[in-house]
Amino acid sequence: MASGITLMVALAVACLLMGSVDIAPGAVWDIICGHSSGNTAWDIIVLRSRLPMIATAALSGAALAVAGLLLQTTFANPLAGPSILGVSGGAGLGVAVVMLCTGGAVGDLAGLTIGSNLSVLMAAWLGAGAVLAVLIAMAGVVRSNTMLLIVGVLVSYLTGSVVSLLNSLATEEGVHNYVAWGFGTFNAVGPDSLPLFAAIILLCLLAAALMVKPLNAMLLGDRYAANLGVNVRHSRVALLAITGLLTATVTAYCGPIGFVGLVVPHIARLALATSNHTRLLPCCAVAGASVTLLCTLISTGGNHGIIPINAITPIIGVPVIIYIILNRRRISYFN
Repeated sequence: MASGITLMVALAVACLLMGSVDIAPGAVWDIICGHSSGNTAWDIIVLRSRLPMIATAALSGAALAVAGLLLQTTFANPLAGPSILGVSGGAGLGVAVVMLCTGGAVGDLAGLTIGSNLSVLMAAWLGAGAVLAVLIAMAGVVRSNTMLLIVGVLVSYLTGSVVSLLNSLATEEGVHNYVAWGFGTFNAVGPDSLPLFAAIILLCLLAAALMVKPLNAMLLGDRYAANLGVNVRHSRVALLAITGLLTATVTAYCGPIGFVGLVVPHIARLALATSNHTRLLPCCAVAGASVTLLCTLISTGGNHGIIPINAITPIIGVPVIIYIILNRRRISYFN
């Protein structure tokens, strides 16, 4: 855990120092300490761009990683994740309805604290909630984890189809803005909207931490959890509600970030060699923040321009998933 926090801090510092504009480390330190660097542009870049971006990336990574962990435990499926089960797709559909019908721009999401842009966040919550409701209903009918995973993939295709139909009816500007949003970015949350974003994510993470006991009990099966006094149905609904809020909030602000929720829980389990959520959940949050900070560093750390986040996450995630699938017989939590 200590090494994970150290890595996270190191990546955050690297993101703060590196970018398309070279800023001396001493000047960055002065700006953070509240002193002027003597260069107004540097002050604006550090305080209004890099610091909010770092905070957004870390919170988003923690949120998606914890959401993936909750889904994998709730559905007892190690290949579950917000993007695989269609939760991200549902949130994206809600955003698409608002953006494509109103022509809203990605940059406008920095004003999600007030006004009509709040509808983007609400639409994302409703879209994710609708998908989770479908998954809950199907979980009562389909007992196979594999079949439930297939249902999630089908829901993702369905939401994607509806988005395509909306694209065909939307204006050229609306389609352009939605496509740009779909690439994924941690730059759309400005200093004014960061407090609301951080408050929602931190409250949901706290709620997830309070569910550690039911999560550990559910690892042993629903009957055993019920014998321990856990109300399995209520716990599952609460966990899915937390998952929906985490995923939808990140999706509304940053776009549909893929692979983080699927991959990071496995990285945390392999690092700790345990499925005990008392240790696993905080480790998962730290690992998720580290992964998204690494993606941010690759995306913005150089003179190559900004690389979309969703062009980077598969490069990190796919090799991990392939390794896990090939070695699943030797990995304890698969057995």
